[in-house]
Amino acid sequence: MNVREENARQLFANAYNCAQSVLGVFCEDYGLDRDVAFRMANGLGGGIRCGEVCGAVTGAILAIGLKYGFYIEKDIEQKNLCNAKAIEFVDKFKGENGSILCRDLLDSDITVPGDFLKPEVKEAVKVVCPNMVASAVRVLESMGF
Repeated sequence: MNVREENARQLFANAYNCAQSVLGVFCEDYGLDRDVAFRMANGLGGGIRCGEVCGAVTGAILAIGLKYGFYIEKDIEQKNLCNAKAIEFVDKFKGENGSILCRDLLDSDITVPGDFLKPEVKEAVKVVCPNMVASAVRVLESMGF
């Protein structure tokens, strides 16, 4: 395991969610203050709190936006590059983990925010989520981050 993966796992162990943990290890490299990154990504954990797209994936997509995102009006080339990088990430993450959906990765039907309080879900979060955080970091690094 490399330094960024370990740092992301440590962030997760310290109560940051999966999106915060992934974005947190890349944000400053691309000009975003870490505290701002943590606040931005706070609501994205747990598949936006309802088991949808895994927070590790959304945190990675935010990092991709920091590195490749378009911001100059009508810069379609940059916009297309960022979109291609996002698709590349999703394909690689899905290839490594079988899905990008939190509920699939946790193998739990998490459709209500309170579902994260169920004992079986809490246990799955302890085991699965650190691995998803590390996977997202690893995939980003394989893409040149």
